[in-house]
Amino acid sequence: MVLIGPRQVGKTTLALTLGKQKDAIYLDLESEQDRGKLVEPELYLADHLGRLVILDEIHRAPGLFPVLRGLIDRARRAGDRYGLYLLLGSASLELLKQSGETLAGRVSFLELSPFDILETGGKKKLAGHDELWLRGGFPESYLAPDDSRSLRWRQDFVRTYLERDIPQFGPRIAAETLRRFWVMLAHSQGGLLNIAQLARNLGVDAKTAASYIDLLVDLLLVRRLPSWRTNAGKRLVKSPKVYVRDSGLVHALLGIGEKETLVSHPVVGASWEGFVIENLLAVSPEGVQGYFYRTSGGAEIDLLLNFPDGSQWAIEVKRSLAPRVERGFYAACNDLKPARKFLVYPGVEAYPLGEDIQAIPLHSLARLLDQSV
Repeated sequence: MVLIGPRQVGKTTLALTLGKQKDAIYLDLESEQDRGKLVEPELYLADHLGRLVILDEIHRAPGLFPVLRGLIDRARRAGDRYGLYLLLGSASLELLKQSGETLAGRVSFLELSPFDILETGGKKKLAGHDELWLRGGFPESYLAPDDSRSLRWRQDFVRTYLERDIPQFGPRIAAETLRRFWVMLAHSQGGLLNIAQLARNLGVDAKTAASYIDLLVDLLLVRRLPSWRTNAGKRLVKSPKVYVRDSGLVHALLGIGEKETLVSHPVVGASWEGFVIENLLAVSPEGVQGYFYRTSGGAEIDLLLNFPDGSQWAIEVKRSLAPRVERGFYAACNDLKPARKFLVYPGVEAYPLGEDIQAIPLHSLARLLDQSV
């Protein structure tokens, strides 16, 4: 298995937990001492066949993949097919490409995303939801003793990613240029992707701006939410929406450290929408795909969940304790005929809104999705 994701503390904690349960060997490839053990990797790893070997920060040593292939094949011939290696690392095109090509048929992938609303205990109090929304789901940020230290951790994370991690994954990009680009995306959270406008604002060409988007998407930091396009006869919006995936990073990029500042900031509605969408996609069963739906006539669905059996759930997002369904949502549902319709709001009770639409708290809908396998 290759475990890929931006959750810094979570993946290491998981690795150490598995190590205790499986009598495993844990090697941190950022440690000079552990890298020294792999000067002759085939000799070292061959001595430990039959035990789970955890290789953390595998993107630091992509040359290990051919060695692992040979060792995996040797173990398979001996009848040992599963649980040989757990590879942990930040997502990158090169890592995915090398592991996918070299270990084809020998590897499965798991994306480790930040904490979602179910993992944090599913608190029903508004303050509990708001803390996850404000701080985001990175463990060190969410679990920080106070908001100021949480913000400081996220600001340090952004700086480290820009100055140390991202240069490993592609052509050299000036850290300040990419920071400005990331901040621009945070300001336009949930907006339609307009590469030409982003390029003009940044002073680069459209191809370069598109490559920046691709990089942040590959690193699981930005989501392009595609539009649903299969409705013939309707003039549909085709550009994807763009979200910075972790709400805490949105707020850190914009210098928002407290809830009082957030609720008065222009990004508040878009931030809440992105928070809801990211949480629902995180807990959706395997095979569920997320889209948005918008026509030139004003019909719109914030999140359209398409299930493997072809059924759909239409989800509207409103940050209001007295939410109302807009005309555009009714029109979109008439177009698509979804199986279920929800309006997610920051309250604590679910109640009907009429015409088979239910107002529902985020935690309740997340639980419903999690149990819909």
